[in-house]
Amino acid sequence: MNFIQLRNNNLCIENISALKLTKKYQTPFYCYSLAQLKNNFLNFNSIFKNIKPIICFAVKSNSNLTLLRELRKIGSGADVVSIGELLKAIKAGINSKKIVFSGVGKTEEEIKKAIKKRILLINIESESEAILINKLSKNLSKKTSVGIRLNPNINGKTHKKISTGTKGEKFGLLYSDCINLCKKIEKMKNLKLEGLSVHIGSQIKNIKPFKDMLSRLDKVIKRTKINFKFIDLGGGMGISYLNKEKKLNLKKYSQLVQKFVKNKNVKIIFEPGRIIIADTGVLISKILYIKKSGSKKFIILDAGMNDLMRPSLYNVKHQIIPIKKSNKRFNGNIEFVGPICESSDKFLNQRGFSEIKEGDYVSLTHVGAYGMSLSSNYNVRPKVAEVMVTGSSHKLIRKRQSLENLVKD
Repeated sequence: MNFIQLRNNNLCIENISALKLTKKYQTPFYCYSLAQLKNNFLNFNSIFKNIKPIICFAVKSNSNLTLLRELRKIGSGADVVSIGELLKAIKAGINSKKIVFSGVGKTEEEIKKAIKKRILLINIESESEAILINKLSKNLSKKTSVGIRLNPNINGKTHKKISTGTKGEKFGLLYSDCINLCKKIEKMKNLKLEGLSVHIGSQIKNIKPFKDMLSRLDKVIKRTKINFKFIDLGGGMGISYLNKEKKLNLKKYSQLVQKFVKNKNVKIIFEPGRIIIADTGVLISKILYIKKSGSKKFIILDAGMNDLMRPSLYNVKHQIIPIKKSNKRFNGNIEFVGPICESSDKFLNQRGFSEIKEGDYVSLTHVGAYGMSLSSNYNVRPKVAEVMVTGSSHKLIRKRQSLENLVKD
């Protein structure tokens, strides 16, 4: 179900028109649909209901505290990759036994905090890390539950900057190293090896890499003969950003996982981010100028690459729609760009668009994941506000950053 859509040529977030929101909040701003968020999470849970997984939302995709609290209410855990994300998850009320901590460069401070909070798993990615966690656990008189992250050397057929499962990447341990470290961890008195973890990348739309991933995990389980309590399958499930774009068939993936867990006494963990929150959010932006340059028209927005980094970082496209659609159209070549002093500050190039003029508003869609969380103060620009819509009501869930505070230091 889509809770963000055009109705009578007006973009609506649930029961509120986007135009109404522009009169209340300064553009650009992020706006989320709570109904869409709940729908996505519950739908994901329903598809995998036969295996009853622990769903640990990837906090790196969106760390807004209000949204994390809403996810906690409907049963979500958290996948964190920093002490900041860990503290936010705890502040949101997420049960520590539903928190997993991943990442190749955990500091002593981060590890100590995770040990003290007795989180579900710290996923180990190197032998040195295992030694450090064991040492810190001993100093704290704790026995820490850990997982070990396998690098299965599988290409997820995704963008190279979000591929994490091949032997050339920094993440996890290759097969033989993983086997060897499993044996060593079992001898470390202050570690309890309970999990086997894997994550091969993001925005994966083909089922085959996941099938191969499960096969590699099976191989590790058989070789080590360890009865892992948890198998953490990570996230990476691809969605559709543009109309008619392919997305991962979750039902097929669910069938593969059901087959994988058969005759295994294990609990599956998922770390979804994008598939839960991407389409819950839009970025509302005002058209500052329309500039004709040869045969092209530049639509210059007040939102820039510092507000939405994904197009410039990954060369991806987010659909752009007017918040009030005209029946008339531009038929020429247009390009939506931002005000940042970089040539890479552009969002979408296309032919034809609903007729728009300076002062009108547009919405960049599917920005709930890695939109606000990747934003910055580049060009000394304040971070934008975040708004949440629930039915016919709306509220500010993060204030727009003050320019006064931004220029203090």
